Amino acid sequence: MQLEIRLYATLRQYAPPGSIAGVFSLELPEGKTVDALAEAIGICPDKVHMRMVNGIGVAGSHHLKDHDRVGLFPPVGGG
Repeated sequence: MQLEIRLYATLRQYAPPGSIAGVFSLELPEGKTVDALAEAIGICPDKVHMRMVNGIGVAGSHHLKDHDRVGLFPPVGGG
């Protein structure tokens, strides 16, 4: 399945060379979860605070489908 991945803030460091602003395409076998996707690109699922698929917040166990848009966000700090 073909996916569009968007990595935000500190997770952008895991984007492959040549990606623009943490956005890239990735092909994975059918039936993978969001957390399996994170692991496939080298991100420990514990480092992901929020997961979005097609603009909707999901759990790490959410199963992906062909052409999904996936956004991964780290914890946000500030004060």
